[in-house]
Amino acid sequence: MKREYYSDEIVGFLRSTPEEILGKLAINNDFSLEQSQRDAWIEEIDILHKVLSPYQGHIYFEYSIPRMGQRIDVVILIGPVIFVLEFKVGEKEFKSHAIDQVWDYALDLKNFHESSHNLFIAPILIATKAKSIDQIIVTTPQNDKLLFPIKSNADSLGEVIKNVLLFAEGNDIDQSQWECGRYCPTPTIIEAAMALYNGHSVADISRSDASAINLSQTSNVVSDIISKSKEKSQKSICFVTGVPGAGKTLVGLNIATTHIDKSNDLYSVFLSGNGPLVKILREALVRDKVKRKKQCGKKIKKGEAFSEVKAFIQNIHNFRDDCLVDPLPPIEHVALFDEAQRAWNLEQTSSFMRRKKNNPNFNHSEPEFLISCLDRHSDWAVIVCLVGGGQEINTGEAGISEWVESLNRSFADWNIYLSSRLTDSEYGAGDVLNKLASRPKVIYKDDLHLSVSMRSFRAEHVSLLVKQLLDLDVEKAHDTLGKIEKYPVVITRDLYKAKQWLKQKARGSERYGIVVSSQAERLKPYAIDVKSPMNPINWFLNSKDDVRSSYYLEDIATEFDIQGLELDWACVTWDADFRYTKKGWEHWSFRGNRWTHINKSESKIYQKNAYRVLLTRARQGMVIVVPSGDSEDPTRNPKFYDHTYEYLKSIGFPEI
Repeated sequence: MKREYYSDEIVGFLRSTPEEILGKLAINNDFSLEQSQRDAWIEEIDILHKVLSPYQGHIYFEYSIPRMGQRIDVVILIGPVIFVLEFKVGEKEFKSHAIDQVWDYALDLKNFHESSHNLFIAPILIATKAKSIDQIIVTTPQNDKLLFPIKSNADSLGEVIKNVLLFAEGNDIDQSQWECGRYCPTPTIIEAAMALYNGHSVADISRSDASAINLSQTSNVVSDIISKSKEKSQKSICFVTGVPGAGKTLVGLNIATTHIDKSNDLYSVFLSGNGPLVKILREALVRDKVKRKKQCGKKIKKGEAFSEVKAFIQNIHNFRDDCLVDPLPPIEHVALFDEAQRAWNLEQTSSFMRRKKNNPNFNHSEPEFLISCLDRHSDWAVIVCLVGGGQEINTGEAGISEWVESLNRSFADWNIYLSSRLTDSEYGAGDVLNKLASRPKVIYKDDLHLSVSMRSFRAEHVSLLVKQLLDLDVEKAHDTLGKIEKYPVVITRDLYKAKQWLKQKARGSERYGIVVSSQAERLKPYAIDVKSPMNPINWFLNSKDDVRSSYYLEDIATEFDIQGLELDWACVTWDADFRYTKKGWEHWSFRGNRWTHINKSESKIYQKNAYRVLLTRARQGMVIVVPSGDSEDPTRNPKFYDHTYEYLKSIGFPEI
């Protein structure tokens, strides 16, 4: 796949006139060519014609980064170096967001473009009208051949390229081999939603290496089930399982975006009971839509953009409430339920309906009612349940068994497609699956399971490590930790050191933040207050200069805020609610002015799963803080914390 609008050898580029180059750029441009873009290209061509004459290599204009939904202005291969150029034509200043932008492009190549992994990459920001640059500093702060962003104006660009080539060592890049390198991205769920919503396929933005079951493969199986159900006027439900971060939500978003055809009355909806996730994804898509329209010289009101987005991603409870009021079939024939194991059981649903909806006679669990809504269609319908293991964290969450029970009770004519791993203990289906043995139209499919975490492109064993840590399997956890080379996990007793560690590790716009258990009520002395309201939209989407963003390390996120989402770098701050002892984990809740034991087995599971969620949110690395406590404060007795820290230390996590 050709990823750039224009490419040529440098010698060919120098021989071509600006008009010839501009013509090729315009032909391959996906959008209407605005005057401002045309003028920018002409100036970029003019600058590069002047500075590249001493060199041989290859040049690419408008190089696609589908994970980010953007294009690099110019990529140049000279000697052993990949130059990533971001032009700000007419600009006199080097703005921080522009520095992050060019750094992000370079990071994308370093992390996700196979043939760029081990090469020197030089991100350069060119503010064409900036004052002369006094000193050109070339450095690689993390010793991975990715240079710190270099600032340049139009006149100093030649000197910048010369200095970088003097600094870098190695053989010349093989241009044909570099071009053939696979692009294997692992986008955040926010990046993925924006890319899919803007027409990219799941293949564009996901890994396709042999170590992972391809997300496209799972998506194709679900698409086949949808096509078959529509063709034969059947009703089907399928259960997609996966380890934390494997891409279940990505599969759901992909299906929702590809199975919409208003001309043929085909509508799909992505449903989630995760309120923060829905709000964040909607806001991200709205902001992106407004931004793209503005870049094309058009305007769209935020409210108008929101009305389009909200039909695509909905809160499951709003969907349920609409179906309560309107007895007709919903407009959607395809409904995708994210984190389906978190749907409410009969007791929780009935209680909610009685208290909040003035409906005292409601006697369905949430799964049973949701299936009944799609069952109203006279022809066909498909439900896709995206199932995470060990992630129930709230009272009344039914697990997957209630979906199966509901199908057995009330929907005998539905086809059932099951992931072959749904029998695993962490999915909580239990013995209820045995009841399907005598039922026709039950099909198990291996391709409905995603076995490899895609959240962390640096370490696929993180979810396994966390499972072993929580299961108190020290030897296996130690062995797994030894297999994780590029994903740093460190521990400390000092929150300040942890914050500094995050800031040193993160590059470009890589997001970092503090996450804690919702039961962590004795972290107030460290300015961590779980009762203080946090706006997840601001925390996840706002920039480094916003005090409400995760970057400021002031507001914190709990498991309820962050489930289904991720950070690049996380600080997990561990309180005395979940304590290690030689007899196993102890579960505590802070009531009034003291800690009290949690005895209810269901609540213990929720608390353990809360820490599972917190410990699997980071894509690139994390620091775990276990405070030292305070001998003068009986609610923060050091013995509440010391054993947990020593346990983590025994696994082999390095200290800072």
